[in-house]
Amino acid sequence: MRVPTNIITGFLGTGKTTAILNLLKEKPENENWAVLVNEFGEIGIDGAMMTDQGALIKEVPGGCMCCAAGVPMSVAITALLRTNPDRLIVEPTGLGHAHKVLATLTSAQFADYIDLRATIGLVDPRNLSNPKYLENQNFNDQLAISDIIIGNKVDQCHVSDIDTFSDWVTDQNPPKMFSQLVKQGRFPIELLDSHRRDESPSGNIEEHHHEHAEQEPQFQLPPNQQLVRKENKGQGYFSCGWIFGAEVVFNFDDLFSVLSDITAERVKGVMNTTNGCYAFNVSNGVVSVNEMSLDGFESRLEVIDSQLLPWDELESVLKKISSI
Repeated sequence: MRVPTNIITGFLGTGKTTAILNLLKEKPENENWAVLVNEFGEIGIDGAMMTDQGALIKEVPGGCMCCAAGVPMSVAITALLRTNPDRLIVEPTGLGHAHKVLATLTSAQFADYIDLRATIGLVDPRNLSNPKYLENQNFNDQLAISDIIIGNKVDQCHVSDIDTFSDWVTDQNPPKMFSQLVKQGRFPIELLDSHRRDESPSGNIEEHHHEHAEQEPQFQLPPNQQLVRKENKGQGYFSCGWIFGAEVVFNFDDLFSVLSDITAERVKGVMNTTNGCYAFNVSNGVVSVNEMSLDGFESRLEVIDSQLLPWDELESVLKKISSI
């Protein structure tokens, strides 16, 4: 029996992880879901955020998982399919190559095992008026392969942004199957069973090359070390990630203040604090915080920006507000 599968795509900061977390909370209790998470950064934050939801999570950190002839992605998908899930959700990195991911999932290799349903693309309507995004090939490709478009963060949009979203959807050729404006990434779980448009994903796929690090299994914190740090770069973006030992505790108020002051385009973390374990998500200068039930967890923080930031200075600040 082929496993119903969905790609949930979208650029940095559109709310893909939040949307998947909402779906996991609503999944039927008798179903086992698997989630393949791909992140541009080296640390792997999204999988940690989903740990509480009872799904089987597998991460491919360190850049676009379709690179290296798709080996990291194929290996990860095969491992998840061996667990016989009732549904598979694939979350490519916001800087990933959407056509390549789609081509892998519809290849002969997985034809007998994957029933690919509608691809759901999330977009922040405000980005549809910003040349920085409109001129980005990955941004456009992600929306192009999406059968369903979800305009997320409508509560943060102006009327003009909503009008731009509506005009954009109307102008799409071929037309999208469905579109909806939502907030906090909440859309009907029934959309996952929508059939995808019958189009070949292999056409017009350009070869691409990256500067980012060679993809490999997520690294662990070495014994007797309280933190490790890894950096990545590619497609005009830079990332820096840290893992802190489970014994390291951050002052909650100080950490919230530090994350609020970071000017980077994307900040994610799952951190042990004086108030407990929390997931931090920073996008467009807004810090979202969600309590988690993790215990004895290694804190993880990832920062992504189009500029190379002073990572040493940030690390020094993080040490000062922690128990290191």
